[in-house]
Amino acid sequence: MAILGALALGLLLPVGGRSGEVLDIVTKVGIFALFFGYGARLSAAESLAGLKNWKLHLAILATTFVLYPLIALPMMWLPDWAATGPIRMGLVFLCLVPSTVQSSITFTSLAGGNVASAMVSATASNVLGVLFTPLLVMLMIPDAGGGSVGLGQLMDVVIQLLLPFFLGQLSRFATAKFMAKHKARLRYLDQSIICLIVYGAFSDLRVSGVWRQLQLQDLLTVVVIVAVLLALMFWLTWHLGGWLGFPRGDRIALLFCGTKKSLATGVPMASVLFSGPIVSVLVIPLMLYHQAQLIVSSILAGRLRDSAPEPPASD
Repeated sequence: MAILGALALGLLLPVGGRSGEVLDIVTKVGIFALFFGYGARLSAAESLAGLKNWKLHLAILATTFVLYPLIALPMMWLPDWAATGPIRMGLVFLCLVPSTVQSSITFTSLAGGNVASAMVSATASNVLGVLFTPLLVMLMIPDAGGGSVGLGQLMDVVIQLLLPFFLGQLSRFATAKFMAKHKARLRYLDQSIICLIVYGAFSDLRVSGVWRQLQLQDLLTVVVIVAVLLALMFWLTWHLGGWLGFPRGDRIALLFCGTKKSLATGVPMASVLFSGPIVSVLVIPLMLYHQAQLIVSSILAGRLRDSAPEPPASD
């Protein structure tokens, strides 16, 4: 609701000129703080828990960074009557974003899955995504509407994403206790930064007039593709776990970690990788997918929990 509110506020009360420049600086500082916090929270204990389950971790990472990008390949060739260039780019970008951490672990736990392995896989996806996602974007998204990604944007990724993340890791000797003590409050800070980025993106959309380029068929195409993609990946990850011979707990972890796409990581990455108001259009598929994945995951988690086999009775 906060993200939707920030979206509406950006369209109704946009800022431009000097105020827009100040907002851009504040947003960059916020992104730096966001990824610093990601690094400062990642403990060695969390990284080591469930680390031995390498087959599951490889399956989840391959789903996120290999299978999704392969599915994204034909999206760049959607006809113009179905989707404009920025929307096509947004659909591809959606498939290149890493998995979520919090919701992946939460739904795995609610469904009775392997929580320790889900924690490792989801965290690894986010950490590796800081490097893999920009590289995949450079490889798969050509120059379209001024949104091409080159070495300059890659350096921005290093400075605004990788550098604060590693600084956060290095700071753990001094910040670990603070991060653990104020974990709940810091989550509000993270969410506020995400809302600030969304507000800035849609403010640029309104000020620049790019929103006039959005067509009804763009939104219809995004809704249809997001629904099909989500259904396909939920079906595929569940059956992939069966084909690989995973136990039920691991299949559940693969189901929820392998189908998630992180709005919290994807939106800051998009604002760094792509310049100008194109960002606000480009993140629309990711925002819709994010909302849909939460709704579907909550339903599936409840059904999997209710259908879990009863433990054997003890004598």
